[in-house]
Amino acid sequence: MDWDFSAEHECAELKRLAPAGYHIALHIKDTTPLHRLLDYPTSWVAHYTAQAYGLRDPVVAWALSEVGSVRWSAITLPDPLDILGQAGAHGLAYGATVSTGPLDARTIGSLARSDRELTDQELARAEVIITQLHQRLMPPRPLTRAQVEALRLIAKGYRYADAAKALQISQSALKARITAARHHLRARTTAEAIQRAASYDLI
Repeated sequence: MDWDFSAEHECAELKRLAPAGYHIALHIKDTTPLHRLLDYPTSWVAHYTAQAYGLRDPVVAWALSEVGSVRWSAITLPDPLDILGQAGAHGLAYGATVSTGPLDARTIGSLARSDRELTDQELARAEVIITQLHQRLMPPRPLTRAQVEALRLIAKGYRYADAAKALQISQSALKARITAARHHLRARTTAEAIQRAASYDLI
């Protein structure tokens, strides 16, 4: 069940905050993210992956035990392999990490610069962006029974007047249910709401 997830605007803003790159792992479950946004140098990604640093990275360890944001320079966990030092050699000299969400669906976002630390304002903005991305990707909660009934009839091809009559409600009440369902599913159109609801077995 794929969610139509686009983050071009957020990625562009993250790139402005972190010219050296970023890596956002969204909704990590059993060590695998539901979605990943990656803009680190390919040389660093290849080296990090080949060395299996994810299991020994102090940044990851911090993010799995804390929620919030931190500059890499403020992390006091041991780094016996000098992973952060090696990152600096690949242009990721100054970095910060944001951790959000429950442990069984944690989102970890890291971003880096080569020239200076992120300012407090930049780090706060990065935390807002990454938290919003985490929230946007979450599967929606169940619809109300009234919303399900309305969407099902429209999905079957009923016109609004006929659907309202079948449900014994006014057309305005039907439209209110459809609008609420669209808002809940973050859909721009009724057709998109139906598609999303169906993809998550909500109708």
